[in-house]
Amino acid sequence: MTTSETDTQALRALAALAHDDPSVRLRAALAVGSAPGPGNVRPLIGRCAVEPEFAVREMLTWALTRHEASAAVPLLVDEVRTGQGQARSQALHTLSKIGDRRVWPVITPALLADPDDEVARSAWRAAVVLVPEGEEQALAVGLATQLGRGGRETQLSLSRALVALGEAMLPAVAAATRHPDPRVRTHALATERLRCDPDAAFEFAIEEAKRVTALGGSGR
Repeated sequence: MTTSETDTQALRALAALAHDDPSVRLRAALAVGSAPGPGNVRPLIGRCAVEPEFAVREMLTWALTRHEASAAVPLLVDEVRTGQGQARSQALHTLSKIGDRRVWPVITPALLADPDDEVARSAWRAAVVLVPEGEEQALAVGLATQLGRGGRETQLSLSRALVALGEAMLPAVAAATRHPDPRVRTHALATERLRCDPDAAFEFAIEEAKRVTALGGSGR
């Protein structure tokens, strides 16, 4: 196949990322990822910002990980800093998959507390992957400020992020079990239980933590 034919195929695949049929978009993302080129990165990131289908977004992220990090990472960092909602969330997810810890400065306290739950959840997941060695306890302190936030999915995401930090999470979560806000105490207790028993249902951990909080205890 000539260079011209290869370029034509790449252009067709990129154009198909906007097709009405999600199965066509999925195949297009696979094709773009299977033949990486520097001109693909910006269109892939742009599609991540608007793609409605989860499976297609995952394939777009995979396609980006197939490209040179030096081409993808700076644009993804820009997206985290200046993009909107889904664009920021998906960029964070992609950065966590690339795993380049040099992007750690983008994970700011403000990002961990972002008012958009999807962005915050992606930031929490990315943070535990990208945190530099020795910074885990400081990260746990930052994450613990979000205990008690949101509904079940948001709380579970935060608990899983804290549990992924291992023993580094213990002081921050233990302090939160004595927080004046009962929602924070309940979430902290449920997180401790999840760490001790990762296979436990989160709903059970929350209900048990609510019982302990109602009785005025810390579960110890």
